[in-house]
Amino acid sequence: MTINESSPEKCLIIGCGDIGQRIARQLAPLGYQVTGLRRSPTADLPYLHYRQGDVGNPEQLHPLLAEGFDVIVISMTPDERSDAGYQRAYVDTCQNLVNGLQQPRSQQKPRLILFVSSSAVYAQQDGNWVDESSPCEPDSFSGKRLLEAEAVIAHSGFAHTIVRCSGIYGPGRNRLIEQVLRKRASASPHFTNRIHAEDCAGFMVHLIEQAKHSTIEPIYIATDSCPTPMVEVVSWIVGELGIADFLCADAVNERGNKRLSNRLMLATGYRLGYEDFRQGYGEMLEGFKAIKNPA
Repeated sequence: MTINESSPEKCLIIGCGDIGQRIARQLAPLGYQVTGLRRSPTADLPYLHYRQGDVGNPEQLHPLLAEGFDVIVISMTPDERSDAGYQRAYVDTCQNLVNGLQQPRSQQKPRLILFVSSSAVYAQQDGNWVDESSPCEPDSFSGKRLLEAEAVIAHSGFAHTIVRCSGIYGPGRNRLIEQVLRKRASASPHFTNRIHAEDCAGFMVHLIEQAKHSTIEPIYIATDSCPTPMVEVVSWIVGELGIADFLCADAVNERGNKRLSNRLMLATGYRLGYEDFRQGYGEMLEGFKAIKNPA
């Protein structure tokens, strides 16, 4: 597809929460006009114009799509952690989007649909390496619904890419640190995988730009370069915070035990800002240290 460099491209982010805002903040300096669609009214940001609407309601979604967008990002958060919640957030959203883009009044077709998925589609438990070619046989409702939504996009006939993110952490995503502080942290020897929120958004922006002039893959795993046993991550956080006792007898261990490969991600030329958990959590812990040891 030939891109008109003289006019700004329009990007629609469906379900524009934390990751969507980070994507918008990085796209705006590149000349994109970014619109975020959310169910609840939200004030505009300097780099992001919000539209209120329910993606589950075709009468609200389809007229918006008819305005024409060059790039559409689907970055949803379920309203509840249940099978029905994931069905609505992912499967129904993707199906409504595709149906809307196929309407006759949607004359401009997007040059790229980017679906933010999750590594939950992989159920491997043996600690071995997993990449984009590994089988997807999810055993959880979340993984099953995400894989179903991926299929809707993959079979839509529109240019697309699917980004399967590992555990996203960063400012405002303090779950593991709070578990340590509440003595609810896991001492599991199983491998865990994560990606900083800024790298999660940054990689997607990188793909959006790259797709202007070259072919990108239909699926990528987005993760940092350091799969690590959970007990090692927790022990490092404990050491940084100077906590002596951080476990309890009934602490719930995390599910999963696999090492996600970011080989294909890095092959695109993307450079991680946070290569491993120490870099990302190191920044986040400074605030907690200040609270724990006020001047």
